[in-house]
Amino acid sequence: MAIPVQPLVSVRGTAIALHGDDIDTDRIIPARYLKSLTFDALGDHVFEGDRRIATAAGRAHPFDAPEHATASVLLTAENFGCGSSREHAPQALHRWGIRAIAGVSFGEIFSGNSATIGLPCVLLTPVDAAAARAAVDADPALEVVVDLERSELRAGSLRWPVTINESQRRRFVAGNWDTLTTLSEAGAAISEVAQRLPYLHNWHVAA
Repeated sequence: MAIPVQPLVSVRGTAIALHGDDIDTDRIIPARYLKSLTFDALGDHVFEGDRRIATAAGRAHPFDAPEHATASVLLTAENFGCGSSREHAPQALHRWGIRAIAGVSFGEIFSGNSATIGLPCVLLTPVDAAAARAAVDADPALEVVVDLERSELRAGSLRWPVTINESQRRRFVAGNWDTLTTLSEAGAAISEVAQRLPYLHNWHVAA
């Protein structure tokens, strides 16, 4: 039996601000973890290379900082998730605890893979994205809300408009963003149509 998918109207929590453009999927999850048979443990290895470099330099990477341990929103810059079209990248972020991403732009395939697992990627202008990251840098405990119903990002008393593919936005808010669950729920209808497709029955369909 399919598990009902819940509407995703908003994501609320603290946030991590990642600065820098063109952060690719190889940095999000190193290629050596693509050998995993499941996505279960990928969250432990998000930005593993960047985190090791930061530690060696005597500083904490945002994903290692204690104040961000329970963050659910990720704030990024331009072209986040570019590069290899691996679905492991959004899976790793989601399994770490990220439930929404707001940035200037995203790799197209990354954004699509994210939407498939219920991880909305919303767009901000460059100025607004920088302001949101600065607000979180100044106060890591600031509550951040990605509101898909109102199409806005809120950080404390600050708010900025966001955009997202309208079809995706409607599916998130309505709760039918999971296409696999939608297919599972339509099993009877799919079977009925399949019975009428001649190429599935050696080109003979019962009357």
